[in-house]
Amino acid sequence: MSHPAIRYAKTIDGLHIAYQVVGEGPVDLVYAPGWFSNLEAVWDVPDLGDFLGELASAFRLILLDRRGFGLSDWPITSGSLSLELGTDDIRAVMDAAGSERAVLFGFDEGGALCALFAASYPERVSALVLFAVWATYYASSDYPWGWTTDEAEEWWQLIDRHWGTERFWEANSTVVDPALRRDPERVKAWTRYARLSASPGSALAIERKSRETDIRALLKAVSVPTLVMHRTNDSNERVEQARYIGDQLQDSRVVELPGEEHAPFAGDRERVLRELQDFLASLEEEPELERVLATVLFTDLVGSTERVAALGDRAWRELVEPHHAVVRGLLARYRGTEVDTAGDGFFATFDGPARAVRCGRAIIGAVQPLGLDVRAGVHTGEVEVINGKVGGLAVNIGARVAGLAESRELLVSSTVKDLTAGSGLVFEDAGVHELKGIPEQWHLYRVLDVAP
Repeated sequence: MSHPAIRYAKTIDGLHIAYQVVGEGPVDLVYAPGWFSNLEAVWDVPDLGDFLGELASAFRLILLDRRGFGLSDWPITSGSLSLELGTDDIRAVMDAAGSERAVLFGFDEGGALCALFAASYPERVSALVLFAVWATYYASSDYPWGWTTDEAEEWWQLIDRHWGTERFWEANSTVVDPALRRDPERVKAWTRYARLSASPGSALAIERKSRETDIRALLKAVSVPTLVMHRTNDSNERVEQARYIGDQLQDSRVVELPGEEHAPFAGDRERVLRELQDFLASLEEEPELERVLATVLFTDLVGSTERVAALGDRAWRELVEPHHAVVRGLLARYRGTEVDTAGDGFFATFDGPARAVRCGRAIIGAVQPLGLDVRAGVHTGEVEVINGKVGGLAVNIGARVAGLAESRELLVSSTVKDLTAGSGLVFEDAGVHELKGIPEQWHLYRVLDVAP
């Protein structure tokens, strides 16, 4: 068959992301693959190619190979596989495809990426569709539906030893459809597709990042209408995860489908397409958005009161002016937006937590030659935007986190740590703390090292 043309979009960190635009429907739909993909080969894969063709008949379908897979660039370091940079991939592709606003359809791990994008850029997402998505990798007392350590290790060994072979799919067909193992031709097709999509090392790298991913804290910040679909007897990911995700979202519809197939394109895909169409048809005009997921950075000069008393106001101003210039230069470099300057400290917002952390560390190091010491704090949460002003609980949390930091120290909330999996950042447990005026206790982490 004739395959759609392959194009490339360039991300802000300089990677080329392969994408295709198929169909001429009235609504743009971006499909984020679950784990691996190859746009050149995807149309020849049984079931999957047909499913994408059906989407293209109803939508203007936008497909992409995520960084590190298929026809897209592999980043220089595995630290560039984070969800935050994955949202840059989607944004670059949407910009290149001329899509101002789209429905995002995320399958399996692609759902975490789409959820983060929807929370961060709600103005660019008309609706969110999540299929067989998990919120965090491992099972725990408050999330008992994830994988056990033994299951994860068995999966890891299977990838390491048998990736790109028919044995891999015969042993683990549940990641698509349990019936796959009984069809030798489908096994051969998926073996070829996986081999063309990723090397064993690439597959292991993205798996390593997945183990650290936890999107539970951001779910409440997703304000766009969301359809959550999951098959009731899916043995790869339990259906209880869909129920949990639906409960956390602000505006959701959870649909439990009969069947044991994990992928939306396996089994009764006509029902999947019908539920999708019915959901989109039910949406009303959305109100103007005033809430958005953002990362806040607070910095504060240590000992400023004592320094003013010792130097005098004029000498202090001569010292602070280069400090402000350094901070503003670094905010520009890391795509931060200055919100407020309170004499000796800065409050800025970022569209990605890793960028905020790297900026905070860069500021701490850059002002030391000036004879100044800075402490900083970073938090990611839902902020309120009213008449261009940023406020809300997330801002207060960020300020409190910064207030607990020592000189030359950067503290972050557990939310930041969870959302920066795969970014190369290194954290040390800084304990559980009470934040003045903030409900509950908060687990904080100290940033030890920052990869370039």
